[in-house]
This record gives sequence, C-alpha cells and structure tokens, in this order.
Amino acid sequence: MRRLRLSRRRAITGAAVLLATGVAVPAGAAAFGPQDQAARAIQGGKAKNVILLIGDGMGDSEITLARNYTVGAAGRLNMDRFPLTGAYTTYAVDKNGKPDYVTDSAASGSGWATGHKTVNGRISKTPDTDKPLPTILELAQKNGYATGSVTTAELTDATPAVLASHVSDRSCQGPADMAKCAADTIAKGGPGSIAEQSVNHKVDVLLGGGKQRFDQKITEGPYKGMTVAEQARKLGYQIVTDKQGLKDFKGGKPVLGLFAPGTVPVEWTGKPAAVGGTDPQRCTTGNPQRPDGTPALDEQATKAIQLLENKQKSQQGHGRDKGFFLQIEGASIDKQDHAADPCGQIGETAAFDRAVKVARAYAAKHPDTLVVTTADHGHSSQIVPLEANPPGLSSTLVTDEGGQMKVNYSTNTPGQSQEHTGTEVRIAAQGPQAYRVLGITNQTDLFTTIRKALQLR
Repeated sequence: MRRLRLSRRRAITGAAVLLATGVAVPAGAAAFGPQDQAARAIQGGKAKNVILLIGDGMGDSEITLARNYTVGAAGRLNMDRFPLTGAYTTYAVDKNGKPDYVTDSAASGSGWATGHKTVNGRISKTPDTDKPLPTILELAQKNGYATGSVTTAELTDATPAVLASHVSDRSCQGPADMAKCAADTIAKGGPGSIAEQSVNHKVDVLLGGGKQRFDQKITEGPYKGMTVAEQARKLGYQIVTDKQGLKDFKGGKPVLGLFAPGTVPVEWTGKPAAVGGTDPQRCTTGNPQRPDGTPALDEQATKAIQLLENKQKSQQGHGRDKGFFLQIEGASIDKQDHAADPCGQIGETAAFDRAVKVARAYAAKHPDTLVVTTADHGHSSQIVPLEANPPGLSSTLVTDEGGQMKVNYSTNTPGQSQEHTGTEVRIAAQGPQAYRVLGITNQTDLFTTIRKALQLR
C-alpha cells in the first residue's frame, strides 16, 4: 500500500515536471483537485490579468496567528489554498549595493515594482545614482493594460507609492512634505510629491486613505494654487469618499477613493501587548473609531476588479484587447505589529484574507488571471508558550476554537515601535507563470514573474 502511494506521488510530480518543460501531459494526468490546480499553474503561458496582494509585514507568524485565532490550528485561510507556494528573500541594499539585511516597505516594494534592489526609504529609484526606475505599473500602462492600486494605508504610503512615483525618500507624500526630496520638487525640474505623481500617472483606480495629502496645496508648476485633489479632478478623476460613493460610481473615468484622512482605521480592537502580559482576552470585532461608511478591503477589491474589467471591455474592438494589473495591500498588519497590538493585527490579516478570497473567486472564472499573494517583509509577533515570561511585550488571546494563545513582541525596547525582521516570507500563486514562485526566490524576481505573465515590453 505504501509503495502504491509513493508511486502515485511520483506520478503527480512527474506530470508537473513535464508541464514545466513544455512536454504534453496525457489527458487525465493529475486531473482532479489540488493536483489539477497545480498542474494548470505550472503550465506557464500568458496572463490577461494580474492581481498582486501584499500583506504588509505579514510573515509566517502573522499568518499563523490569524489562522489559529479565526479558523483554528487545523483550519485553512484563503491564502493557504493556493496550489503553489514558495518563499522569497527581502533584503535591501546600501548605496554600494551591499546587503542591508532588514528592509523597510519602500525598498522592498521598489524591489518587486522595478526588479531592482534599492536603499531603505527610497521609492523606485536606484540605490547609488538616485535615478528613476521603470515600474511594473508604468510598463503595464505603456502596453495598454488598465491599472489599479488599493490599500488600507494612505495612497501615498510606501507600498502603493512604489507603483506610480519616484522620490528620494518615502516621507515626500504631498506638496508640503518635500523636505527630504529637494531634487524631486517641480521647482528643480522633478516630478513632485508622491500624491502629485500618482494622479499624474492617471492610474485608473486608486482606493485607500490619505485624504490629508491630497488636500495639500501645490506651490509650483501648472497646477500651482490647486490642491492635489483639484489637480486630480482637472485630470479627469472622480473622487469618492465613502462606501456609498464607491458603490454608486459607474466608471467611465478614473476614480480616486479617499476613505480616511490618514490610514484607514482598523477593523478589530483589543488590549495591546504589555510588559508582563495581559489577562486572556477576546478581540472586539467592531472598532468604534472606524466610520460606518468605510468600505472594507474586500469591497474595495471587488469594485476595483469590476471597474478595471469594464474599462478593458469597453475598449475591445478599438485595437486594445488587454486586461489589467491590480495591486491590493493590507497595510495595517504591519502598523499594528509596530504597535504590538495583536487584535488589530489579526483583524487586518483576516480582512486581507477576505480580499484574497475575492481575487481567487475572480480567477476561478477567469483562469487567465495570475494571482499572487505575499508580504513585503517579516515582522515582530511570535507565538510563545503560555508559561513563557518574555522580556518584551506580550498578550494572551482566547481563540475562536477556545484555546489560549500567547503573543510576544520583543524586537525593540518596550515603549518603542516594534521592528521589522530580515526573514524570508511566503509567496503563493495560481494561474499563468505561477510556477515561478516555487522554491526560494528573490523579491526582485516577482517583477520578472509579472512582466513575463503579461508579456510586457
């Protein structure tokens, strides 16, 4: 019996290898269930659409915490159900190109956005000469694809910024925030702040927080005296600010969704971790600080996909039969990790996982869609034994399956922001070119995977 199982496993593996090398596989080989999904994903080929989902700071510990709390240790999240899973390295570099082993979100995002490593804090520019690098979104636009970016952070925060802007420092989010980016100012012949560049790029769908950046006044150039939001309207954008406005928007023009002054408030709350721990707690799944009209990440993802698909359908027969590129970020997994707030962190991971479900459901009906889910870097939370007395901050949670789980944060002194870690992180995928995530790859390889999938020139 054991030999029979081994033979079957080898047959499935052999079929996958044949597919990867372009050799035809007989009908019926690896024909059902997860094996069939894997076989299809290994075939390669061209994608019409790409949906890239980024859980900011969502390392293996963050995923495990959310799984244990919400569906149980033996359960599976939506992000656990991809047919192909690997890991990638996340280091940044210094100006001489030597490894900087712990990345920030700017350098890591620039890695997959441009295919090049850069220094921490820099947005899609070279590490040495500080020159702009073409991004995957820019290439997609150039090749006729619709494009979108959805986030729970400010739209000018590092992860969305890497797609449609080039600045020397991630802090240069609005016209009033350019202190560290003198060469990027319009007065110096530069492209301006992240907010200005994002709307100048005419990305079809921009949804997230950061209204405070778009309310800043432009002091230089052709839009001088306007706010960035007014610049966006001048460029044809419709601006929506709540769930109803997003629901009512029918398309036909680019959309700028600004759902919070800064970062979108988190979905869950609870007691943050503390020195010496907390009493066992259940998380509160409704945050009173989150306005009722705030669209959830999965709702934004659903609308973004619909708008991008409709745009491309409307252009068929006009020399353009391309799909779309969409990035979706669950940003506050990272931000709640920094704050050592396990309930906020788990709630944002659960919200991100619902967006993963939306993307996979779309791909199930459109198998020419490459879906990738990953993180930009690791973070600080660790599951430790209940009897442990860690020196940092800890909290004990009572999970949905009735167990107790202790979470520890010890990557910085209590009272300071908890830090990123330099670990490799998970990357999983399905659809055309998904086999490229297998094994241990580099963060910059994701750029090549998407470029090859969409056959971008």
